[in-house]
Amino acid sequence: MAAQTMFEKIWDSHVVHEESGQPSIIYIDLHLIHEVTTPQAFDGLRLNGRGVRRPDLTIATVDHNTPTWELDKPVTDEISKKTAGCAS
Repeated sequence: MAAQTMFEKIWDSHVVHEESGQPSIIYIDLHLIHEVTTPQAFDGLRLNGRGVRRPDLTIATVDHNTPTWELDKPVTDEISKKTAGCAS
């Protein structure tokens, strides 16, 4: 048996079904979400009458609207203010 990379080990342990010429179906056991693209994804689920299968395995973080420089200046974008908890 040939040595496997970490990626190969993780991938192989998550494959549910493989069919020649088709993308593999994998099980995602931890879902990390953030505030930039997640709203569109949830809209897609809602429009298709679907929900999040395992909300207990979903972790969300606000990481794109949190200022990391010029901290002395106020956040000017209204949505960013609300998302980052800077709203007055």
